[in-house]
Amino acid sequence: MAYVISDACVSCGACEAQCPVGAISMGDGKFEIDPAKCIDCGSCAGVCPTGSISQG
Repeated sequence: MAYVISDACVSCGACEAQCPVGAISMGDGKFEIDPAKCIDCGSCAGVCPTGSISQG
């Protein structure tokens, strides 16, 4: 199951830079993860300073 970003996202961009497959992009006020591209590696969750990324 793909990772998801909660509303706690502060749009710092750390997760986007870490994603090896480019599944993360800026959405409406926060970053979003494309579930079709996400490979469930968890790299984004490890760098999120607010802990707003989890498996959905």
